[in-house]
Amino acid sequence: MKLTPLASESMGVRSMAFLVETDDIRIVIDPGVALGPIRFGLPPHPKELAMLEELQERVFTEVRKADIITISHYHFDHHDPDNPDMCEGKTMLIKHPTENINKSQMGRSKEFLGLIEGKPKSVEYADGQTFEFGNTSISFSKAVAHGTNTRLGWVIQLAVSDGNKTFIHTSDVEGPSLDDQLEFILKHQPDVLACDGPMTYLMYRYGRAAFERSIENLKRIIDETPIQHMLLDHHLCRDGKWREKMAPVIDLGEEQGCKIQTFAEYASQEDNLLEAQRKILHKEEPVD
Repeated sequence: MKLTPLASESMGVRSMAFLVETDDIRIVIDPGVALGPIRFGLPPHPKELAMLEELQERVFTEVRKADIITISHYHFDHHDPDNPDMCEGKTMLIKHPTENINKSQMGRSKEFLGLIEGKPKSVEYADGQTFEFGNTSISFSKAVAHGTNTRLGWVIQLAVSDGNKTFIHTSDVEGPSLDDQLEFILKHQPDVLACDGPMTYLMYRYGRAAFERSIENLKRIIDETPIQHMLLDHHLCRDGKWREKMAPVIDLGEEQGCKIQTFAEYASQEDNLLEAQRKILHKEEPVD
């Protein structure tokens, strides 16, 4: 199994796009790329806009070569309604558009399915389902909360296994802080986990109790699975001080031989947390 992060906050945009290649199939997970519209009271800096364009093209390039596209939910940093042609001929494994979904995402899912109608090879609702492709299996969780509650809706996690390695992509669990989010991960025993991490940059909203549960649950994953690489990114990497806040997890990983990395580091790149640096970018390179 070959794993390639395609876009994320550590690479300069909002995304959790990921490429998984096995002997049987090529899968692109959540091919959406976006920017935070306002951060620190400021719009995206030109450096962010340039990175958005670059990483969108990277994702599109890999989607064109993929067999399968998965979509965990209908936020714009996880799916892309502006480029429906990229679904041409693909097998689509997607979050159910009408069950366990809030009003906003239901509207977006309806629009998206209308835009791609007739283009994919097939469209399957993936919630709680397992799909087999040769020796590769793709298992999806039931719908779980987007974060600590369902105010922002539901998402589906996925596990890909080729018989030798298991990879899990959590989507937007913001932690994980809830039992059912954690149970899916423990059940599938990942070697590599791509997790969005707690929303520490909005701690006033996320809450200290949820943060502490997330820390303990991430430590449990290290203790109770064969994990070798824990990739923490997305919401977490909107916080320039995330490593300091996640020190208990990082320290345990070092003790037990589990590398705690960002998507960028896993891809042998330097971190490029542009959103977290937006205030500095606007100060050092002002724009009208």
